[in-house]
Amino acid sequence: MIPQMLSTAHILIIAVVVLVLFGGTKLAGLGKASGQAIREFKEELSGSDATASVPQPGQTTVQPPAVTQTPSTQQ
Repeated sequence: MIPQMLSTAHILIIAVVVLVLFGGTKLAGLGKASGQAIREFKEELSGSDATASVPQPGQTTVQPPAVTQTPSTQQ
């Protein structure tokens, strides 16, 4: 049996059901996260490190702990 194409009405009904089930904020967060993942994937493919050194808003940078060297005492 050949599958039929979804009409515009079917797509709208599916979109409303998904919106009711998950909520607008959850879907917006999902869209934002998937967009960021695609952007990072494209940057990795192109090998562009120019934007990787600049932290994005909301990202925190982790600094390594400072290593202090004490002179060794001779006995």
